[in-house]
Amino acid sequence: MGLCDIQDIKEILGRHGFRFSKALGQNFLTEAWVPARIAAECGAGEDDCVVEVGPGMGCLTVELSQRAAQVAAIELDRALFPVLDETLAGCGNVEVIQGDVLKTDLAALCREKFPGKTVYACANLPYYITSPAISALLDSGAFAGVTVMVQKEVAERICAPAGSSDYSAFSIYVQYHADAHILFDVPRDCFMPQPKVDSAVIRLTPREKPPVEVEDERLFFAIVRAAFNQRRKTLVNAIGTAFGGRFDKAQLTELVTFCELDERVRGERLSLADYARLTNAACTLMRTRGYL
Repeated sequence: MGLCDIQDIKEILGRHGFRFSKALGQNFLTEAWVPARIAAECGAGEDDCVVEVGPGMGCLTVELSQRAAQVAAIELDRALFPVLDETLAGCGNVEVIQGDVLKTDLAALCREKFPGKTVYACANLPYYITSPAISALLDSGAFAGVTVMVQKEVAERICAPAGSSDYSAFSIYVQYHADAHILFDVPRDCFMPQPKVDSAVIRLTPREKPPVEVEDERLFFAIVRAAFNQRRKTLVNAIGTAFGGRFDKAQLTELVTFCELDERVRGERLSLADYARLTNAACTLMRTRGYL
């Protein structure tokens, strides 16, 4: 049985009456080298454990089970459970859990299933939940590494440097929390049904501490979101909403120039260090005005 062989996939799914769900963004891999390489590069060793999100047919699950001590695979679609019962029959170290990654307490799951173990996360993420799923995985603080396959343009956006056209608020969010690298591309013809775009596999290594010191993390991300929500505007004209209208344009201009930034600069030009400096200066200004 080849879990990436198109004919075997069709036979197995046909036996169980399974139909692909567009709403769930289901696309199954048809090239065995892809899950093999994801498992090989995810970082998990024989004493480690893995949480997989969205096992699908189980092709990546099998590869992970051969490398890690235990695997917990979170699957939302109950229709895939009888399929996985068949395809994972020989994997005694795998447990399939029905659930939604966006509603699962991942840290609690790891404590319950893998107490005292180093845990990695792997996923072939549906495009429609890519950003919130990555956020959930990083925010949990439960994983030594997160390796996910996502839409190629999303992977490029996550890893984009300041000033590039792909740079976004999500780039900053991920790079604040993790060291991000694109491992390899996966062409669209490696899936069934074939999506309209190519994919890429990225590895995120959570940081022990952020690369910049920020006095108020909530304000830091509020400024970042405000800057990118109106990315065609200058920074001065965009970030006022982050402060709830407490500062007028002249005061925002003073704040920006105090940080040695051009008052005409746009948010997409700022690095993490620039945003950290801006946030810390804003905190000082707000304190002098009695806002903090």
